Amino acid sequence: MMPSLDRLRQQMESQSVGMMLASGMMNLRWLTGFTGSSGMAFISSSDAFFVTDSRYDVQAREQVTNMDVVIYSSPRSLLDVVAEELGKRGLSGELGFEPSVSFEAWQAWQEKFAGFTLKPAGNVFPPLRMIKTAEEIAKIESACKLADACMAHVQRMFQPGVSEWDIALDIEFFFRHQGARLAFEVIAVSGPNSAKPHGRASERKLERGDFLTLDFGCELDGYNSDITRTFILGEASERHAFIYSKVLEAQVAAIEAIKPGVSSKAVDAVARDILRDAGLGDYFGHGLGHGLGLDVHDYGSLSPSRDLPIEVGQVWTVEPGVYIPGFGGVRIEDDVVVEPTGARILTHFPKQMMVV
Repeated sequence: MMPSLDRLRQQMESQSVGMMLASGMMNLRWLTGFTGSSGMAFISSSDAFFVTDSRYDVQAREQVTNMDVVIYSSPRSLLDVVAEELGKRGLSGELGFEPSVSFEAWQAWQEKFAGFTLKPAGNVFPPLRMIKTAEEIAKIESACKLADACMAHVQRMFQPGVSEWDIALDIEFFFRHQGARLAFEVIAVSGPNSAKPHGRASERKLERGDFLTLDFGCELDGYNSDITRTFILGEASERHAFIYSKVLEAQVAAIEAIKPGVSSKAVDAVARDILRDAGLGDYFGHGLGHGLGLDVHDYGSLSPSRDLPIEVGQVWTVEPGVYIPGFGGVRIEDDVVVEPTGARILTHFPKQMMVV
C-alpha cells in the first residue's frame, strides 16, 4: 500500500481538493506518525508542512518524516505560524478543512487565512482510515490479544459479593501493568444493571442468577481493541439461556455475512432479523458495530442508517445485544478484519454461554 501522504494526495485529487489543512489529532497521527497533542499540517499536490510547538521539537522531528517540520515558541500561536508559512509560499484560493473543525475555530481561521476561501473537505480522511494497512492490522491484533488475556485474567473475580467497581478497577490495572491504556471507561454491569448498554460500574455486588456484562478494550501503540462478553453467575434459567443463544446466533451470523462487496446495512439486518424473529427485536436498539483503529469508534458503522460497502482492510466490531429492563442484558462483541474471503476474527476469548 502506498505511503499515507501519497494516498491522501490521491484522495484529495479525486475529491477536487487542491489544498487542505489537517488539524484532527487522529488524522494527523495517521498521516504523519505524530503522537503529540497539538499540531496542524498543510497538504497540496506538491507541498506539505507540519507545524507544532516547542514542547514537541525533538519528538516531531523524530516522528514526522514525510513533510517539513516547523516549530514555534510562545508568544507565537499555531494559527499565526501556519498563516506565515502559507504567506511565504504565496498561496491563495480554496483551502479544505475537516468537518471536525468547530465553528469557533472556523471563525478564527476565517480571520487568519484571509486570502483563502475555506471549503469543507469532509470525505477525504474517512475512506483512507477505514482501509487499514498490514501494519495497522497487526497493531490492532496485538491490542485484541491483550484484551483476550485481560478477560481470562479477570474471571477469577466473578463471585457473589464482588462489586462491579472492583472488577472494573482490576481490568484497568491489568492493562496499565501491561503498558497499555484503557480504550474507554470499562463497562462492568450486572443483574438489572446489565440492561444498560453503556452502564457505568457501580458498587452493586454480584449475585447468583445475574447476567454480568463486561465491555472493555485497550489502546496499545496507538491502536484499539474492543471486546464484550456476558457471563451468568451461579445458574442459568431457561430465559437466560434463550436470550444468550439468540444473541450469539445473531452475532455469529453477522460475522459470517461480512464479505467484500456486501452492504454494511445488510450485515446489520442479518443480526437484527434473527433477534426480531425470536421476539427480541424491540430490545436491540443500537447499531451492530463500528469501525475500529486509531479511535475506538473509528470511521464507519454497521447500522440500519448507514449503507457503506464492506471492503478488504476494514476493521469492525460486531456486537448485537438484548437489554430487558428489570431483568438484564446480553451483549457479545468481537473485532474482525475484512479479508478477500470474509471476516477474520481478532478477539478469541470463548463466547459460548459460560456459567461461572
